[in-house]
Amino acid sequence: PRPAHAARPPTRAPGLPAQIAHGPRRGDAVALTFHGQGDPKTATALLREAERAGARVTVLAVGTWLDEQPAMARRVLDGGHELGNHTLHHRTICALPEDEAYAEITGCADRLRALTGTIGSWFRPSRTQYATDQVIRLARRAGYPHVLSYDLDSLDADDPGAPAVQRTVLDGARPGSVVSLHLGHPGTVAALPPILDGLHRRGLRAVTTTELVT
Repeated sequence: PRPAHAARPPTRAPGLPAQIAHGPRRGDAVALTFHGQGDPKTATALLREAERAGARVTVLAVGTWLDEQPAMARRVLDGGHELGNHTLHHRTICALPEDEAYAEITGCADRLRALTGTIGSWFRPSRTQYATDQVIRLARRAGYPHVLSYDLDSLDADDPGAPAVQRTVLDGARPGSVVSLHLGHPGTVAALPPILDGLHRRGLRAVTTTELVT
């Protein structure tokens, strides 16, 4: 059996902005970040492919998914990956009134704390690439010093097929990239081994977001 990995508290990176879209451009690493939702078998297959290649990823879990699949929180951590908050219901958070937006953040945080002992390493807003100033402020109030955005969208949520996902990621990835992907899509599972191989051939490692930025 794999050893249990402790859940990390929210990442604090002094000197970095409140909203982080990428890491250092001079390094040799990228962060593959996955919106956590969908069939647990598909999610587990994806994590297994990452581990087979020695890669570590960041999973931003939706709170209702954790309600349905509570064992996935521990599975992510036991693979050496990083776990974060992607709101409770995956609503359009930037359009919500302040109290509802805050409840979306804290609702998922409460579930992460109950399952892992911490509120997760990162908060990523739902249904948007970038958080508004209000959402950044609410995330900080909930305990997240930074909001995690991304600079490369794999477009895998549209299910374009594994070759298209692979092409989009490898064409766009560069040192410091934070890539947006999704757990619940079989095409993403199929695309991951060639993506990791292509990154490796270019001298790039797939690491957790915390490792990328700190």
